[in-house]
Amino acid sequence: MSNSNPTKLIQSHAQVLLFPREGKPFLAPNEWQVWDVQDESGLPAEYANSKVLVPFTWWRSQLDSRHEGSDVLTKAKKGQIGVWFAADDDILQHAELIESGKQYWPLVAAYFPLFRDGRSFSTAALLRDRLGWSKEIRMIGDVLIDQLLQGARVGFDSFALRHDQNLDIALKQFDLFTVTTQNSWRGKRSLLAIS
Repeated sequence: MSNSNPTKLIQSHAQVLLFPREGKPFLAPNEWQVWDVQDESGLPAEYANSKVLVPFTWWRSQLDSRHEGSDVLTKAKKGQIGVWFAADDDILQHAELIESGKQYWPLVAAYFPLFRDGRSFSTAALLRDRLGWSKEIRMIGDVLIDQLLQGARVGFDSFALRHDQNLDIALKQFDLFTVTTQNSWRGKRSLLAIS
């Protein structure tokens, strides 16, 4: 099994850091459970009454199995299911499925198997720039404070930090710099006056 498809997801805080595109960062309760599939069966009973992020590969397998009348689609239609992408998921290959998922998923997440594995930054950028995703994109997995600025730049607006990260310090990361030197999902770079 590869690092990008973990056997157990890294635990995060009971709160997530939200940073809307046109707003200030703030902490909010983490209402979403992250499910790491151990088999190909249906959702475990423990997720029956909660919002759950399921692996994108599992979502695809459910659709491929023709479970149109299943509890999964019923739960999805209520906005209680989102998907998370593994670092090695080829989202462009599944653009049509992601497009149809826009009607169900209130948010999607990209999983970071290790803090030094940056492939999921590309997932967020592709979702925003090429696939037109306008809803929440959450960083999950081995998410450290050091990744927040880059994550916000490429398209993440929600961060489930690893449990040992200080949320008060995380909130302050977005105030460190007043000038941006690169264009990003959040806006154009700052124009510097040359004297």
